[in-house]
Amino acid sequence: MIGAGPAGLMAAEILATAGHRVTIHDQMPAPARKFLLAGRGGLNLTHSEPLEQFLERYGEAKDLLEPAIRAFPPEALIGWANGLGIETFVGSSGRVFPRQMKASPLLRAWLRRLDALGVTLVTRSKWQGFDGTPTILALGGASWPHLGSDAAWLPVFAEKGITVHPFKPANSRFLVHWSPVFRDKFAGTPVKNVALTYAGKRVRGELMISQEGIEGGAIYALSKGLREKPGHPVIIDFRPDLTEEVLAQRLQKPRGKDSLSNYLRKVAGLSPVAINLLRETGTAPDARGIKAMPLKLERPAGLARAISSAGGVARDEVDANFQLHKAPLTYCVGEMLDWEAPTGGYLLQACFSTAVTAARHLASQLETR
Repeated sequence: MIGAGPAGLMAAEILATAGHRVTIHDQMPAPARKFLLAGRGGLNLTHSEPLEQFLERYGEAKDLLEPAIRAFPPEALIGWANGLGIETFVGSSGRVFPRQMKASPLLRAWLRRLDALGVTLVTRSKWQGFDGTPTILALGGASWPHLGSDAAWLPVFAEKGITVHPFKPANSRFLVHWSPVFRDKFAGTPVKNVALTYAGKRVRGELMISQEGIEGGAIYALSKGLREKPGHPVIIDFRPDLTEEVLAQRLQKPRGKDSLSNYLRKVAGLSPVAINLLRETGTAPDARGIKAMPLKLERPAGLARAISSAGGVARDEVDANFQLHKAPLTYCVGEMLDWEAPTGGYLLQACFSTAVTAARHLASQLETR
C-alpha cells in the first residue's frame, strides 16, 4: 500500500485479513494526518440517507463509484466502525459520526487491528514509481498538501503515459471582498438555515463568514458550479421556509420605535449577520431582498485549504476494480481518482469503498496466481 490515509489503511486491512503480507508506505512521519484533521470537529464517516439518493450526490462520477459503494455501502462502513469498538450515531442532518466525535480513537483502534494482522507500516517512505510489485496506490489528491497529499506523484504518472486531470479545489472557501467593518464584526459567524441558488441548482444548509470570504456546507454543495461557471452572484434565501408573499405580509407590520435591525429580527426572524449581509450587499431589506439576496463571489481560496480536490487519474485509465490498464496489479483508490462530492460523509465513504473494491480484486488475483 502506498499512502496511509483511510483508503490505504482499509485496503491493507482487506488484504491482510485475506492472509496476505502487507506493507504500507507513507511519506509522512505518522499515518492518516488529513484523516485526523478532518475528525477534529467531528468525524463525518458517511450519511444515513437512502442509498439511491446517496449515490446521486456523486454527480458525473456516479457511474464510476456506484458499483464500489453498493459493494461496501454506508451500513457496511458503520458496521466496520462498530467492529472496532467505535459506536456511531446519526446527527440531525442525517450524517453519521462516531459517538466520541473524534478521529483519533478510531484510528488508534484501527492501527491496533492492523498490527495484530501483521501489517507493517513504514513512515517517511516516498514512492518512486512503478516496479511491478502488486500495489494499491492511495496517494490522495492535492488539498492540504502539508499533510501529505501533495500530488508529487504526477511526474511518475506522466512518464508512464497515464492521464491525470488537473487538480482543482472542491469543497472550498470562496473569496469575497468584505468591507473592513463587516469582516471585523462577523468573521467566524455562522449563517444558519439558508438556501442558496447558483446555475439552476438550489441547496439548503449553513454558511460561515470568514476573514477572506464565505464557506460552509451550502457553499461546498455548489462549489463545482461556482468553480466552473464563475461570474454570476450566488442567490441567498434567508427564510427558505417562508414564501415571499407570507414574508411581505409580515413586513407590513408597523415598525414603531424599533430600530430597523430589531424590526427585521422580530418580524422577519433575521439574525444580525443576515441583516448586515443585506446592508453589505446594498440589498433592500424587503421580502424580495430577504428571499433573493445576490452575493458576488470571487475565485476559490485555493487547494492548500480546500477540504477536497477535484481532478485526478482519468476514469478511462482504470477498470471497474480501479486497476490501471497500463500497470497490471496496480490500483488507484480514494481521492487520487477523478471524482468529487460534497461534504456530508460522501468523501470518506467513496475513499473506503474504492479501497475495498480494489483490495478484494487484488486479493482474488493473488490467490489465482
